[in-house]
Amino acid sequence: MDYFINHNRLQQFGSLEFIAKQVVEGFIVGLHKSPFHGFSVEFAEHRLYNTGESIKHIDWKLYGRTDKLFVKRYEEETNLRCHIILDVSSSMYFPVKDKISIDNPNKITFSVYAAAALIYLLKKQRDAFGLSLFSDAIEIFTQNKSSSVHQKFLYTELEKLLKPLPVNTQKKTSATATLHEIAEKIHKRSLVIIFSDMLESTSTADELFSALQHLKHNKHEVILFHVIDKQKEIDFNYENRPYKFIDMESGQELKVTPNEVKEIYTKKITAYKNELKLKCGQYRIDFIEADINRGFEQILLPYLLKREKLY
Repeated sequence: MDYFINHNRLQQFGSLEFIAKQVVEGFIVGLHKSPFHGFSVEFAEHRLYNTGESIKHIDWKLYGRTDKLFVKRYEEETNLRCHIILDVSSSMYFPVKDKISIDNPNKITFSVYAAAALIYLLKKQRDAFGLSLFSDAIEIFTQNKSSSVHQKFLYTELEKLLKPLPVNTQKKTSATATLHEIAEKIHKRSLVIIFSDMLESTSTADELFSALQHLKHNKHEVILFHVIDKQKEIDFNYENRPYKFIDMESGQELKVTPNEVKEIYTKKITAYKNELKLKCGQYRIDFIEADINRGFEQILLPYLLKREKLY
């Protein structure tokens, strides 16, 4: 996106926290040029005034500009608890590239930077945030906290995911079992944000949706970011020459010419994606297709709009 600075330089010289800050600030600049201009002030350091509370903390200057009543936030205020769940199975390391960067990401890199930007926003808003990482088991689970120490710990764990997987490492996905387990661990009502390609080979679709429904049953609000490389995984755009496709989670190999299977593949993958959308709609889960080649506005804006509805 045109508001990003040279992130290759940032990756060489900056930490994940610094990059997350640049992504968020670039997003805010973008909001100034969009119909959502008002959010750029409101979400950062203010909240809407609630009828009946003291008027002594109302920002009257902001009222003069927006004709809306906002109250200045203070350090002790925590209006939201947010738990970010990241799929770290081998399929999330697709596509395999020689050089991975914020401008040329695979699915895990895109998800890490998106999660880091959300954590930066949550910290700026003085909200509590936690993190879960899962593959075939829960690898990390933290409680939701709002401290700077907690933020730095989460960034440290996320930065580890930017390294390539060791050769011949195959981390399978078990979203069904792990999401059920995570749902039981998050005790207070939270906004749950999931980053996953939802490629689950060991469970049926109904079992997977049951796990998502478990989160809703526990009164959490849920956003599912379906992380994909749209060009390769949905549109199946490859040159018409022989390829060897390798399942990143099982190691199984298949030699095929793309044009021979494109029609049936795109039909099946589109049907699966549409089923995901439909089921999420039935369970009142926000389903958002997150194409790794389209930048981070597609992540930050839905979060911002969801937060505005909840709080």
